[in-house]
Amino acid sequence: MERVSAAGGLLFAEGVREFSLRATLESGQCFRYRELPDGFFEVRAGSRRGEFCLRGETLICRSVLATDFEAFWRNYFDLDFDYAAVRKVLGRDPVLAEAMKRCGGLHILRQEPFETLVTFIISQNNNIPRIKGIVARLCEAYGEGGFPSPERLAALDIPGLACLRAGFRAKYILDAARKVTAGEVNLSALPALPYDEAEAELRKISGVGEKVAACVLLFGARQLDAFPVDVWMKKAVGHFYPEGLDRSRFGGFAGIAQQYLYHYARISGLHLA
Repeated sequence: MERVSAAGGLLFAEGVREFSLRATLESGQCFRYRELPDGFFEVRAGSRRGEFCLRGETLICRSVLATDFEAFWRNYFDLDFDYAAVRKVLGRDPVLAEAMKRCGGLHILRQEPFETLVTFIISQNNNIPRIKGIVARLCEAYGEGGFPSPERLAALDIPGLACLRAGFRAKYILDAARKVTAGEVNLSALPALPYDEAEAELRKISGVGEKVAACVLLFGARQLDAFPVDVWMKKAVGHFYPEGLDRSRFGGFAGIAQQYLYHYARISGLHLA
């Protein structure tokens, strides 16, 4: 990114390359966003809120201070990572080369680990509109509009979470909050741990299996070799790679490859059910 300037109540981040705001937000890695009638996206993360629109290589920011952009949003959207170099690596794979032509500009958002953990617990056996509704009710009820802390949620009980209408997921949310608060699960250690150890740390939490752990490690702990696979993604991989797939072919960027495959299958209208 080359420079950031302000005019007319807006912030302009110029020289934003290899980035699609829409594809990144709609790729299933976050749930606290909505498209506004004027084409901006309202995005919430933690206690922060901003409105964003991409025009060419300029990210236009509304309701965002320059200091907050530099301190948080630049990193959240992963604008300083060299995605052009990643595309060169992934482009050696013919399926991904085509996927990147069709849906280029996907970034891996740098999300807060606890928020990522809870939202992906909520995502289990769920659809995106319902996930977004549960997350919104969680923030409204216990985060004062922002995302609630583990300590705030740990103090609740199952009846206290009834307003979320989260079903069986409520007990998993509570278990996650209590284990993080008690120090039984150390989220801050996840980025530096070997993958298997980081996965085992997360799987101490009831309801966290291989797929949810992989999502948390990819989107909340920056483990770019994580490759989340649910039933739908398993079918997508089978469609694109009928001979089988070894994620080592992606040169340490399996998580980014997974996002491209997920989005490519989605926009291609493949009937994988």
